[in-house]
Amino acid sequence: MPNFIDLKDLSKDQLLDLISLSLKWKKEPYPNFMNNKHVVLIFEKPSLRTRVSFEIGINQLGGKSYILNEKEMQLGERETIEDTARVLERYADLIVIRCFGHNQLIKYAETSSIPVINALTDFSHPCQVIADLITIKENLGNFENQKVGWFGDCNNVLQSWIEASALLNIRLYIACPEGINPDKETLAWAQDRNKNIIVTHDPLEAAHGANCIITDTWNSMGETDPLPEEKFIPFQVNEKIIKLADKDVIFMHCLPAYRNKEVTSEVIESANSVIFDEAENRLHAQKAIMQFCFN
Repeated sequence: MPNFIDLKDLSKDQLLDLISLSLKWKKEPYPNFMNNKHVVLIFEKPSLRTRVSFEIGINQLGGKSYILNEKEMQLGERETIEDTARVLERYADLIVIRCFGHNQLIKYAETSSIPVINALTDFSHPCQVIADLITIKENLGNFENQKVGWFGDCNNVLQSWIEASALLNIRLYIACPEGINPDKETLAWAQDRNKNIIVTHDPLEAAHGANCIITDTWNSMGETDPLPEEKFIPFQVNEKIIKLADKDVIFMHCLPAYRNKEVTSEVIESANSVIFDEAENRLHAQKAIMQFCFN
């Protein structure tokens, strides 16, 4: 089943094809290959960009979307995940899930006879990173040996960034507070393929000469035991960080951004910031991902 669960499940060529198709459909007409296709979107977590980009993408491609929000659906609560999957596969052609537990998503995908897309779990966020890669391709032209500096929490977006960096040979420097580390298994898998994935507690090391600077909120949605914010203050993206990077550095943030916490307003509003292009690219990424699942 052509599910879209994690980037590590893809080959390098498949990942590059997704990026190329997204960029092509951003500039050129796209086919209505989802005519008479019905897509159910299960959203246990609130969403702006993910939900709207999927809904508009489905409509643009000729399909119809049906939303089950956090008040209507919590996977595995009223009935088993397996029963839910077996019912919805009788109605729909594709399932998009944004939920808390990654294992719940995997269990659903293993049961379902129709494709399943990971629209975010607490573990990973591959749709976001496809949009990020599109934005880098637009602005920097290539991936290999580009230095990307990640600042702050080791969250689900970073998880997908580590996987993408392993596939595309990106130099990824992860600047995070002591006591916070990426998933050990994923990091080992990635560093076996790309030795230039580095974890550091020195934000200046990650910033020096970087072609792309990325940050995210310091505490993820629904986190029950967050670290105190003062631990993250040295990892704020500000003018000092930007000045250490390459002169043509781009700044990205998946949004929503808490201004003057993980990033200053000056950086968000600077010429280096491409965060709204990045947000737009979510739409083009979602369409390419759905084509991947239907192809």
